[in-house]
This record gives sequence, structure tokens and C-alpha cells, in this order.
Amino acid sequence: MKKYTKSARKNEVERKWYVIDARDMILGRLASEVASRLRGKRNPMFTPNVDTGDFIVVVNADKVRLTGRKWTQKTYYRHSGYIGGIKAITAEKLLQKRPEDLVRFAVKGMLPKNRLGSAMLKKLKVYAGEQHPHEAQQPETLSL
Repeated sequence: MKKYTKSARKNEVERKWYVIDARDMILGRLASEVASRLRGKRNPMFTPNVDTGDFIVVVNADKVRLTGRKWTQKTYYRHSGYIGGIKAITAEKLLQKRPEDLVRFAVKGMLPKNRLGSAMLKKLKVYAGEQHPHEAQQPETLSL
């Protein structure tokens, strides 16, 4: 009798909701844990080609920390597609302008660069303040 490992299927996955408070957490350590949970690595039914991850709600994204001189030296780039259309913004200015994007960009860089990674990123909900509109899903508080 041949035994094999059972692969997860998309419709068999049970997803949970978690809330993470990012207050005074280091950005990279927070992002690696969030990316791991979005990918489903902690799930016993983890399958690399199936989205087995959970939903993650990150609150207090405006109170996240960076170490060293990253506030002034870390730069985020984007391009409009036109000649000379490159734009740059430092982490310090990005925190003031759109603090949610600081966490979102860090997590996005740790996920697969394909359709599956895009689907995983959609399960990440980031909010600058303490409040979030996902109380109906009864999320569990996750301490890291």
C-alpha cells in the first residue's frame, strides 16, 4: 500500500482572522511574521502552490520602528513609465504620508512574485490607527 502526503485544495482551506498590533515593533521582523502567516507556512496543510494562509489585520502601522539610519537612508522608488518618470520617497516621508504602505511594501517583498503572491497580499489589511472595520470576522489577537 502506497502512502502519500495529502495536498491542500483551495476549497478545503479554513482561514482564520488575526489582529497584530504593530506598536513599537521593528518593521522587518513584523513583516516576516506576517508574510509567513499570509503564505500559510504555520498551517499543517501547507502546500506551496495553494494559498493556505490566513487573513491578517495590522493596526497602529504609524507606530512601527526602523533601526539604524533607515528612516533617512531607505528609499522607495516607483516609475510612471515615461522617460525621467522615476520618483523616490524616503521611509520617513512615507510614514508621514501613507504609513500603511510602509508595512505593505515590506510584506510584499517577502511574498512570491506571481499571481499567488498577489492573492496572498489581498488578505493583508493594514490600518494606521487603532480602529479597523473587521470586527464582524471576530479576529484573534496575535502577539509576536
